Amino acid sequence: MNVVDRFLNYVKIDTQSSATSSSVPSTSKQLDLARFLEKEMQEMGIQEVKLDHSGVVYGCLPSNTEEPLPTIGFVAHMDTSPDMSGENVKPRIIQDYDGSPIVLNEALNIVMDPIEFPSLKENIHQDLIVTDGTTLLGGDDKAGIAEIMQMADYLLANPTIKHGTIKLAFTPDEEVGRGTENFDVSYFGCDFAYTVDGGEINCIDYENFNAASCKVSVQGKGIHPGSAKYKMINSLLAAMEFQSLLPVFDNPAYTEGYEGFNHLNTMSGNVDFTQMDYIIRNHDEQLLEKQKQDFINAQTFMNNKYGYPIISLDIQDTYANMRQHIEKDMRVIEKAKTAMRQIGLTPKSSAIRGGTDGAMLTYAGLPCPNLGTGGYNAHGKYEYVSINAMKQCVELLVEIVKA
Repeated sequence: MNVVDRFLNYVKIDTQSSATSSSVPSTSKQLDLARFLEKEMQEMGIQEVKLDHSGVVYGCLPSNTEEPLPTIGFVAHMDTSPDMSGENVKPRIIQDYDGSPIVLNEALNIVMDPIEFPSLKENIHQDLIVTDGTTLLGGDDKAGIAEIMQMADYLLANPTIKHGTIKLAFTPDEEVGRGTENFDVSYFGCDFAYTVDGGEINCIDYENFNAASCKVSVQGKGIHPGSAKYKMINSLLAAMEFQSLLPVFDNPAYTEGYEGFNHLNTMSGNVDFTQMDYIIRNHDEQLLEKQKQDFINAQTFMNNKYGYPIISLDIQDTYANMRQHIEKDMRVIEKAKTAMRQIGLTPKSSAIRGGTDGAMLTYAGLPCPNLGTGGYNAHGKYEYVSINAMKQCVELLVEIVKA
């Protein structure tokens, strides 16, 4: 089986996680892939295969050399984003992409144009896997799973390639910020690890956002509209007013690189009560604190204006930038960069405009930067992966663990 076959098998399984569920994992269907991987790993001959109570799948390739080498881990997540359905995914392979707009769904007039999605221009003459425009693809992060599994299969089939102990782990609920809440770092037992999760394969990334969430509750006063004069306070309108008090350009639609943002992710309600859920992001910890203060300032203004606590906030920190920890010992970065050069890639690092399981693991004591998978446009119908890049990623992972 090759890396593409594995990937196409995995995306058939709906593993969408849920931000509103308190179960572990957040959706039981993630266990369908967990059990599939557990069986596949056992059949391949991977050792110490374990599916734990929380849905994390672990495995091990023991060292095949007496040379003292570090224990290296590779981590990928099984869930797909709640932002779009991952059910009944219909992937399609485009061979030798020619650089023209890709018609994903003719009936629905869904087209992926390189003018709008410039990463396509960097993948001309590559074989791509795309969606049919009605679901996401699941490359985030089933591409990473497929690449790690293919690396393991290759090493098992080629025992002359000497390597130290290699640990594998596949996690649920990364997309809802819970990917490592039940991860057993001590059991994993690695000197360092890599998440394999999205982006260009010559990237070794060790900066990510500092992150917080904010739940905004708006308590209106619901009155029959026929007798509402000077009595009704419409919570929907008050929610819109609250949003208008936040800095207008602190919005993901206007930011890039190191620029932070406040993102209104969900909003629901009625005249009497409305709830808004925000994510707050910045690479700079002090600027993140300023953004959180903007929410508090808007709350204070609204509550003073209306004369009662119309706005309630629940602000929670969710993860932090791993850079300050990784920079204390850059060997995990240099090892990946050396491997990239060995296979003809020019390594680069960029600031991740998001978070990964690796950030949480780094703060738990396991240095864990991120490697790319060859996946693009995650979380939506325009998601695609490069088959050429997936194959090269497998080559990279093998090179990293070579003695």
